[in-house]
Amino acid sequence: MRSQRRCSRSGCIEPAVATLTYVYADSTAVIGPLATHAEPHTYDLCENHARRMTAPRGWELVRHDGDFTVPPPNSDDLVALADAVREAARPPESEDPQPPTPGRRGHLRVLNGNLGS
Repeated sequence: MRSQRRCSRSGCIEPAVATLTYVYADSTAVIGPLATHAEPHTYDLCENHARRMTAPRGWELVRHDGDFTVPPPNSDDLVALADAVREAARPPESEDPQPPTPGRRGHLRVLNGNLGS
């Protein structure tokens, strides 16, 4: 299933139904149906924020006139989710089957002596 995207506005936990994009070259803000994928430099908005959004002073706002609805999940989303779950459940492949050297944990080690003297 499609992961539920949330509204980008701070403190809002409502599901996103629209995408806001700024077209800087044209000084235009565009609010349209929710984009298929989250993209950098765009903002997902819930219906309330999509309807109440205003453009910055001197900018034009283009808003989708139709209904904003959450798109239904499709089979590609379900397959991708199943693959991700399988991948996460798979034990990590270890290239070095030997245990770590005693006295050393990961990338940290204890230094003896006075530093700076």
